[in-house]
Amino acid sequence: MTETISFPQDRTCPYHPPTNYRPLRESGPLSHVALYDGRRIWAVTGHTEARALLVDGRLSADRQNPAFPITLERFEAVRRVRTPLIGVDDPEHNTQRRMLIPSFSVKRTIALRPQIQRIVDELLDRMLAQGPPAELVSAFALPVPSMVICLLLGVPYADHEFFEERSHRLLRGRSAEESEEARLELEGYLAGLIATKERTPGDGLLDELITERLRTGSLRHEELVRLAMVLLVAGHETTANMISLGTFTLLEHPDQLAQLKADDHLIPTAVEELLRFLSIADGMLRVATDDIEIAGRTIRAGDGVMFSTSMINRDEAAYPAPDELDLDRSARHHVAFGFGVHQCLGQNLARAEMEIALRSLFRRIPDLRLAVPAAEIPFKPGHTLQGMIELPLAW
Repeated sequence: MTETISFPQDRTCPYHPPTNYRPLRESGPLSHVALYDGRRIWAVTGHTEARALLVDGRLSADRQNPAFPITLERFEAVRRVRTPLIGVDDPEHNTQRRMLIPSFSVKRTIALRPQIQRIVDELLDRMLAQGPPAELVSAFALPVPSMVICLLLGVPYADHEFFEERSHRLLRGRSAEESEEARLELEGYLAGLIATKERTPGDGLLDELITERLRTGSLRHEELVRLAMVLLVAGHETTANMISLGTFTLLEHPDQLAQLKADDHLIPTAVEELLRFLSIADGMLRVATDDIEIAGRTIRAGDGVMFSTSMINRDEAAYPAPDELDLDRSARHHVAFGFGVHQCLGQNLARAEMEIALRSLFRRIPDLRLAVPAAEIPFKPGHTLQGMIELPLAW
């Protein structure tokens, strides 16, 4: 086990894990990393071990547990707030998840596909009309999931600049104070929106929750506000990063992109491989509530545990030649969406958005290319969701 590797670290290439994580592969499926304050926690990098631990009820997602690992000082503020879905355990988590499952089911996602396609087509029409060059993040990658989650929740897209900017500061703020201020502003906005919907109902998941849960007393107003914030932020930030980084990665792998253009029925398989290869949400965190024996190690009660998604999805035991992008690969068993009870609720929607966005983008602009050298394009730091800050393109 090593004490020399700190977590998190920046990537040197936007689609590969940080170079300094490589020794973790040599340390076996479990080793140690150091956090900003010197605390050592377990790092899980083995695919089999990760899937076993992610369904183990002795690992808790409760961020209010004093022993829960925090990766940066500015994230200490999360302990003050009980975060629905991602920061609670069963039975509370199960209750929250069950009320939302119908809105994120395969059936509901299939029904949304024509509307997602319309959004994608309109954004591409606008991009093509304006002509090259184009900045893909602001023109396409971010608006697609923002519009879709607004449609699903019943949030006015006219307010997108407000919630996108606050989401940015929440996830990438320079201090705990800045992130906390962004959270409070988002909560204030959503509290006002919910109050408006209580007076004048509309169409959307929030309206359904107001009618079926808030008015019946099975959900408190504060809980609904925080649940709405999790859905709104996660619903656009994650997929936006996958679309932008996925596009960049495909352009940097022209042989794979040519294969995709030749047969766009490959899109669903390609999306799974991109999810595995990119692993944009790296570093799921848990705390042990009891001793756990696994892979010859003992995780003690109170120990912090970090699942390095980027390393788990590059485990050679699960994926031959894991550092190669292979759009023919069967990668559906990746852990890009997590695994077990906390597996991403919106994964069906994210897959649909990515499939439609990437298929339409390369079908309608087949000669798409980077407008500047790849080395000049900025991407996000390691302490947040991975993705492109900007992606200038030409055709």
